[in-house]
Amino acid sequence: MTARVFTADLASHLGQEVILRGWIHRLRETKSTTFIVLQDAAGVAQVVADPALLRPLALKAEDAVEIVGRPRAEPRARLGLEVDLREARLIAAAGHDLPFTSGSDLAQVGQETVLAYRPLSLRTDRGGTIFRVQAALVEGFREGLRRRRFTEIFTSKIVAGGTEGGANLFAIRYFDRVAYLAQSPQLYKEHGVAGLERVFETGHVYRAEPHATSRHLTEYYSLDLELGFISGPEEVIQLERELLSEVFAGVRSRFESALGGFEACLPSLLDTPTWEYDECRERLRLAHGRTDLGDDLDPPAERQLCALAEQETGVPAVFVLGFPLAQRPFYTHPRGGAGASAGFDLLLRGVEITTGGQRLHRRADLEESLRRRGLAPSAFEPHLRMYDLGMPPHGGLAIGAERLTAQVLGLANVREATLYPRDRHRIEP
Repeated sequence: MTARVFTADLASHLGQEVILRGWIHRLRETKSTTFIVLQDAAGVAQVVADPALLRPLALKAEDAVEIVGRPRAEPRARLGLEVDLREARLIAAAGHDLPFTSGSDLAQVGQETVLAYRPLSLRTDRGGTIFRVQAALVEGFREGLRRRRFTEIFTSKIVAGGTEGGANLFAIRYFDRVAYLAQSPQLYKEHGVAGLERVFETGHVYRAEPHATSRHLTEYYSLDLELGFISGPEEVIQLERELLSEVFAGVRSRFESALGGFEACLPSLLDTPTWEYDECRERLRLAHGRTDLGDDLDPPAERQLCALAEQETGVPAVFVLGFPLAQRPFYTHPRGGAGASAGFDLLLRGVEITTGGQRLHRRADLEESLRRRGLAPSAFEPHLRMYDLGMPPHGGLAIGAERLTAQVLGLANVREATLYPRDRHRIEP
């Protein structure tokens, strides 16, 4: 029985009858020959046919079809081969008035149109590459951590309260009470450290923040890790340097030809500097005359710091460590005695792609931190009791997969790297 073959595997089936299934990427007809560029999950291949065999089907671009034919060597073809068609079957016809095709330049198609026809956009070179790169980034994150003795965990996305004190939560009806969508797996990750020492999770998180910017989403895919028995946040930073450098190298190798259509930036981060927050403020004062920054960095400051880092190292990336403690979550460990925290951000190409740091690991310190913020420790008792189990010094980080994808590919809007964005205004499709 003839078996289905993917386009990328045709070279091992020269002269054999095969079945191809996919979409018509392009179709060109001459007097004597019809050329079909067929697209499937593995790539594309050129099919050569007698027009008389295809005329009854009235095929057009984006139709889903089945082709029976024999591949043969053809040095002039893209894959070094062509498929001589013997039979064709229309599986599903595409519409006649599609707003764009798989051969369109997606950068020239309006964003709302792209989102309304997202599956079709995935057949384009640009759309397909974005989400294959994103999948490779997540896959590399997982694989790199498994090699470092991390265990993947899967935590609940329905929670009784907020990880960071209850702000920016989406409330949901949970039988006879109110529950919330998780804004972070942070507390669960810390529980994981108490049992497994090194844990990671990839999953959706939810932020009810009324942003309408090119970098924010209300639902995004978070890459989280947490590790125990650390001596300071510098260990977490070094882990991220090594991990992302490996992940980026893998993407560069795997997608070398496809990345040519993007302003890609997938550098080694092994030499990425770490600047203290107060040092960043001083650098910005000297370079840009900025004296307006208080307890956090604004978007222009993030861009300016990455530009300064690029001047020094050739890579537009910098770790900023020691943000004011008052601006960090209650579980953040202090750094020194001057009000700084052991919290850090990684900035890449002018945008924060990582937030992380060292956490408090003693119950008494956590209770005191909660009281200082006007929060009752009793409300956090299910979490605090985990600190009676011998919680080691620990720290970790979180990376938004969509924002990371947008930054490494040079996309102007994070929605381009989000299959179905959720923001203030969009909740469908």
